[in-house]
Amino acid sequence: MSEDVEAAVRQAHQSGDLEGAVRLGLSHYRAELYSFLHARLQSDADAHEVLAQTSEDVWRGIGTFRFECSFRTWLYTLARHAAIRFERTPANRARQREALSRAPEPVDRERSGTRPYLRTDVKDRLSALRATLTPDEQSLLMLRVDRGLSWEEVSRVLYDDDGEPDDASIRRHAVNLRQRFRKLTERLRERARAEGWFDEES
Repeated sequence: MSEDVEAAVRQAHQSGDLEGAVRLGLSHYRAELYSFLHARLQSDADAHEVLAQTSEDVWRGIGTFRFECSFRTWLYTLARHAAIRFERTPANRARQREALSRAPEPVDRERSGTRPYLRTDVKDRLSALRATLTPDEQSLLMLRVDRGLSWEEVSRVLYDDDGEPDDASIRRHAVNLRQRFRKLTERLRERARAEGWFDEES
């Protein structure tokens, strides 16, 4: 299905129907972009606001988009950059600091009885673990595991330098991301083991 959408977007773009290309692409990918943003921002309102900004960025950039990556990958790149700009605004930085200051103190495991993870199902446990990660770590997991993007596609989305990276830079960055991903999954596995999800022999 995505392959058909990508082909249709490219065909519309090449024929000069930029509006049609944008409307088709956004209508198909809007829901998954929203869930990507919501996972990062942890707010319905913020995710909707950044999704609207992403849509504006798509409309502004569609004329110069050269299909060096898929339209889907480009959308994720724009969405992440819009989220970073949103997070860096002074009001949002202040709100993030306030949220951290109100975070509850850790519960003493010796006195807490059943561990919180063991009172939830597997999906909730995974969500709880993911919530301990940085925004970019969460994005890395979602793009690679949940969305199934290739390493080079993930690299384009998570590439931080200004300007359009060349293919060699993308490949080098992809190698680094694979190493980060391996360390991240090892860290998550250790946390899961510490919480009693499985024993050393599992």
